[in-house]
Amino acid sequence: MTKTLVDVDDQMPAFAQQQLGTSTKRETINRALTIAATVSADDRARALRRLQDNADQFLDFDVLEERERSGL
Repeated sequence: MTKTLVDVDDQMPAFAQQQLGTSTKRETINRALTIAATVSADDRARALRRLQDNADQFLDFDVLEERERSGL
């Protein structure tokens, strides 16, 4: 584990601690970082699955192929 010194808004750790139900600043920060990383990865995976499942509705492949041929 690495120690990192950062400046944070004085009110945010207390608010985050209350929202997350944690008992220390360390636990609060670690939990918040874990949630941020997990949610972000889940959101990207969901978006990619949706795009893959519905690509023909979102993208006009004829237009994309024409743009590629013309060098755009």
